[in-house]
Order: sequence, then C-alpha cells, then structure tokens
Amino acid sequence: MHRTRALVDRPKPGTAAARARDYGIDLSITVSNLRLAAEQRIRKLDEIQDGVRKDRAADLQKNYDRDLATLPELEAILEYQRVSKTGKF
Repeated sequence: MHRTRALVDRPKPGTAAARARDYGIDLSITVSNLRLAAEQRIRKLDEIQDGVRKDRAADLQKNYDRDLATLPELEAILEYQRVSKTGKF
C-alpha cells in the first residue's frame, strides 16, 4: 500500500502516472476506485449517475417553470402587436 501511495504521490518522471499528475489528474481517486471490487465500482457509478439524472431533472423543471411563467407576458406582447396593427381589441 505504501508503494502504491508513493507511485501516486511521487511518480517517476516520464511515466504515464507523472504525465497524468502533471496534467492535473488526481490519481488517488483512480487508485481508491481500483481498490474496490468490480461490483462496488459499478454500484458507485450507478449512484453517481442517478444523482446526475436527478440534478438534470431538477434543472429542466426550473427551466420549464420559468418558461411557463413568461407565457402570459408573451401573449400580452402578441395581443398588443395585434391591436396596434388592427386597432381592434
């Protein structure tokens, strides 16, 4: 375990691990995920995806509510334009 930690914290120059670290990738997350069993990694990924789906659904609902709230204003603008052109209510 200490050897793995050293490879993550202080990878040898020129290695893929060093390039990844220099690029800004947090290798400790990768190593901790690899310590999990395949089933655990899949379960963890499913949980993350479920959270992303819920967040996306909430964002869509906010946009829908905002768009729905602007409908009366848009209808009023269209009515104003119609009345301005025709002179009739």
